[in-house]
Amino acid sequence: MSLRLLSRVALALLFVAAGVWHFAHPATYLAIMPPQLPQPLALVYASGIFEVLGGLGLLLRPTRKLAGWGLLALLVAVYPANMYMALIHEKLGIPGWVAWGRLPLQLPLLWWVWRTMR
Repeated sequence: MSLRLLSRVALALLFVAAGVWHFAHPATYLAIMPPQLPQPLALVYASGIFEVLGGLGLLLRPTRKLAGWGLLALLVAVYPANMYMALIHEKLGIPGWVAWGRLPLQLPLLWWVWRTMR
């Protein structure tokens, strides 16, 4: 298996697993939803669906580019929830270094999706 294929499969699995987690443990995601957003449970499920579809889409050449654009948009769309999580990390019992450390990790994840979709 080539490094490029291994990278694509790993990224796809990461998104599929994260998407499934939205359905298995929605409370985890509800806790980090900014209160200004409407229908938080629907948003949790929608983001889970798009993570699964995007991850699977990366595996197929005909859908890879569309899946990549969708995942890039999704990563930008969920950033406010990650920021909110960092702001309320103490209330959630999450160490500050973990909550704040996740924020810059979005950049390499965006790059990884970009490289995979090309």
